Amino acid sequence: MKYSIWRCFRHATAALAIAAIAGALPSTAVADNDYPTEARVDYVLGCMAANGQDYLVMQKCSCSIDVIAELIPYEDYEAAETVLRMRERRGELGVLFRTEKELEDRMQEFRRAQTEADLQCF
Repeated sequence: MKYSIWRCFRHATAALAIAAIAGALPSTAVADNDYPTEARVDYVLGCMAANGQDYLVMQKCSCSIDVIAELIPYEDYEAAETVLRMRERRGELGVLFRTEKELEDRMQEFRRAQTEADLQCF
């Protein structure tokens, strides 16, 4: 009986940890540069896909998102990510995201942050 209770406790603890990492649990108020874990992990995985799948690259990619988080608020980062994804769409919607001046200005800010992150981390 003790074993099964302990087993349930371990599974519940693991489930809570996974939910917290995935951002499924409600969060309290966060600062502008406090990116959700899910966004940081998504960035690191994309960075590793582009640069290599080893531990050193993971460290560099983690450093990179930390630098970006210091330079631009999460709201701006999220907007830039949305623009990047929408630019890939076909049709009028994609054209709008590729040609709008205000969106291009946001992208320039994001690219500057990425360049600074590359200089510091890679």
